[in-house]
Amino acid sequence: MAIYPELEERVVVLTGGANGIGESTVRAFHAQGATVCFCDIDAEAGKNLVEQLGRSCHFSKVDLRKEAQVKRWISSIAKRHGRIDVLVNNAASDPRIALDQCTAAEWDDLFARNLRSMFLTAREAAPHLKEQTGALINFSSITFFEGPKGMSAYVSTKAGAIGLTRSLARELGPRGIRVNTVCPGWIMTERQLKMFVTNAVKRRIKTSQCIPKLIGPEEVAETVLFLASDASRAITGQSLLVDRGWFHH
Repeated sequence: MAIYPELEERVVVLTGGANGIGESTVRAFHAQGATVCFCDIDAEAGKNLVEQLGRSCHFSKVDLRKEAQVKRWISSIAKRHGRIDVLVNNAASDPRIALDQCTAAEWDDLFARNLRSMFLTAREAAPHLKEQTGALINFSSITFFEGPKGMSAYVSTKAGAIGLTRSLARELGPRGIRVNTVCPGWIMTERQLKMFVTNAVKRRIKTSQCIPKLIGPEEVAETVLFLASDASRAITGQSLLVDRGWFHH
């Protein structure tokens, strides 16, 4: 893993950090020496991660659909540390629901989980993001580019994440704050391996990618580190695909 010395003293806020890509990203920032404040709805996994990492790692159980909870969480971090250097909007849900099976309530709930949550955290954190070095990183997905069937609600939220990034990059740019999107491919998280990735799926992934090697969540985390670091100081408003070159592009 690359070392970014400037991250050592920075305060990182991350949503959905108890499992999967989020957990790997929490671990990656912590390894850089950063102070990491993360939330999740899985309290047990979140507390276990803090116990493993120890100092400079802080967990809060937050339902990102609840505006009041988001406000309290971000406010408490800003009050404790005096600023926020990096905000990573990772939390999301990715159900497979066909169009004729998706209710309006399910659609609205997914937008609340995946997109409204990004808006709320960005709005609350923006006043505290450090000028000139602040970084906001939203998560989209290559499904936005591919458009798979049976995931219209999810794909729509991920399209919205890219739109939000582009607009916020323009709005926060005068303060020197950068806003970018990470678009992971099919990542071999524990959940994906348990629920969706069969041997046939693995073969399909390998033949769809330019580089036929499965992607681990730690590789996405390293991309987030780069976008949070000063090494990417000239990059904003962009969508960075981490997919080993999925052929549909």
